Amino acid sequence: MTDVPGMPPHEQLMVGLARLGQALRISSYRNAGPYRLSPLQADILTLLAGDPRPRRPGELTHTLASTAPTISDAVKTLTTKELVERQRDPADARAVFLTLTDAGRAEAERLVRLPDEFATAMDTLTPDDLAAMLRGASSMIRSLQDHKAIPVSRMCLTCDHFRPQAHPGTDRPHHCAFVDNAFGDGELRLDCPDHADATGSGH
Repeated sequence: MTDVPGMPPHEQLMVGLARLGQALRISSYRNAGPYRLSPLQADILTLLAGDPRPRRPGELTHTLASTAPTISDAVKTLTTKELVERQRDPADARAVFLTLTDAGRAEAERLVRLPDEFATAMDTLTPDDLAAMLRGASSMIRSLQDHKAIPVSRMCLTCDHFRPQAHPGTDRPHHCAFVDNAFGDGELRLDCPDHADATGSGH
């Protein structure tokens, strides 16, 4: 039997993921909005919106896999545009916390809405396709995190509340101890505000 020509399946998948990433970057530039935000500035807004706790710039640097000067410049721009507020920590005058302004929250809500072209693309996926992609993405991200290639994200596979295969043989085999409910691969979270680190250190 003749082999199918071209790169092997794992390389084909990486090409596909790279093209999806390219499409997201293009969409981010087109979706810059009234504040003309860069993709990094938009990432900071959506990150702050996804976790309402006041965040320090160092946390953003780690989570977004960036550098301190780059994050500092982006935060300065967002502060100038009155989308982010800088507040001093009462317990440590040298420390700064970042929170969203009302305008920042409104812009973050706009940014997280799925662009029409991506909504249409998502509609082409069956529930089984979506579940398989979430399962595969979770596994790859977990492996990359274990090898310290990317920052740890707040996903099910790294969460203390996650009980994999707690209900074997069902279409909802996993269990979330936080909400005390079973769920399937199609409901796996890659970013969850209720995440608790599996080491027991909390969010």
